[in-house]
Amino acid sequence: MKTRHYDAVVIGSGPGGEGAAMTLAKAGREVAMVERHTMVGGGCTHWGTIPSKALRQTIQRITDFREDPLFQQIAEATDITYPQLLANAEAVITSQVRMRRRFYERNKVDVIHGQASFLKPNLIEVVGPNDAHKQLSADHFIVATGSRPYRPDDIDFSHPRIVDSDTVLGLQETPRSIAIYGAGVIGSEYASIFSNLNISVHLINTRSTLLSHLDQEITDSLSYHMIDQGIMLFHGETYEQVEAGDDGVVMQLQSGKKIRCDVLMWANGRTGNSQQMGLEGIGVGIDHRGHIAVNEHYQTAQAHIYAVGDVVGPPALASASYDQGRFCGRHIIDNDSDLALVRDIPTGIYTSPEISYIGRTERELTEAQVPYEVGRAIFKNLARAQITGWTTGMLKILFHRETLQILGIHCFGHQASEIIHIGQAIMAQQGEANTLRYFADTTFNYPTMAEAYRVAALNGLNRVF
Repeated sequence: MKTRHYDAVVIGSGPGGEGAAMTLAKAGREVAMVERHTMVGGGCTHWGTIPSKALRQTIQRITDFREDPLFQQIAEATDITYPQLLANAEAVITSQVRMRRRFYERNKVDVIHGQASFLKPNLIEVVGPNDAHKQLSADHFIVATGSRPYRPDDIDFSHPRIVDSDTVLGLQETPRSIAIYGAGVIGSEYASIFSNLNISVHLINTRSTLLSHLDQEITDSLSYHMIDQGIMLFHGETYEQVEAGDDGVVMQLQSGKKIRCDVLMWANGRTGNSQQMGLEGIGVGIDHRGHIAVNEHYQTAQAHIYAVGDVVGPPALASASYDQGRFCGRHIIDNDSDLALVRDIPTGIYTSPEISYIGRTERELTEAQVPYEVGRAIFKNLARAQITGWTTGMLKILFHRETLQILGIHCFGHQASEIIHIGQAIMAQQGEANTLRYFADTTFNYPTMAEAYRVAALNGLNRVF
């Protein structure tokens, strides 16, 4: 079998793989992209970020109509089903795939479809459609194969009423009720989506608090609004067994509670897609959740093999994965990289309302004994929020009491994931440019949501002067 040699072979065409491939190709390297599915884009495009956010956006529009007195009657008269929403999301996916395919074509990256596995540290075999076999060798490899929902062995995922975050996109009818097991980011986002479709939602949290890694004030606010939307929250619960029948699903919890619903969505953990790739045979470490062990440069035990994105574990964000891929590309090109690409990455959580943050939380600052103060802007007091009707939420700026350096920014409310980037840009500056005074002394358009930064800065300064 003839072997084709490349400067670099990227395995997986999600954000991490795309970031690496584009960086290397634009630097003149000969690159191949191996994708086991028939279309490029990875889980982010086909089952994760894009479809769930497209669903959420469409449902948000419906919710806005319902809450606006001028359009309330139109919204109430419109019966939109879950399958109809999925069809709308499919149009976005198709557009994304077409665009990304052009990226590879324009940058002369060979796209090879099939399952890749390592035969040797510098050689892989790709088994493609119709059992076609190809062998590719390379100076460097980047594994960016993503992750998939974790599935415990005692749950029957072949049953049509039991789904996970991948197969939930295949539901053919709108359920009257749904239980979501796992209240992490994915579970919380889908709880908001289904609740806004007037579906009865049971959100079962295996931990004592909701999204415990976030700012506590923000999570308390989210819990309040979820309950207000009719979502039933169960904290600190663990399942005992699950029974699925033709008429529904019953989840027995270890606490003795029984939850009956039309559909059960499993959203408790993910597994890295590192199996059946021959990695163990060449000395690359993999943990029990399928995460590949890497160093600070995203190199595995084989220094010429890198791994990025969900397959290496947290933060498991599309944006972070893309930058990790770019980081690896630069490291391969000149053995150096800009650490800023993978440091202080903002997080967006698309619940209803949205959450976004960057930097440290109050809990982290307290534990580190950092003298900090808080500046707040409550959205209901902003003219722009009053005009749009999106008055729920707030912006928090955490800053050093003495130097006024910005230490963290936390936002809860409509378009929080957009608003956060203003703060991100200032936090990336050095010296006096990264202080609360920038926001206090800057003129913002009025009325805008961006004005929340000035309001929060002045509120914070009032606490220290």
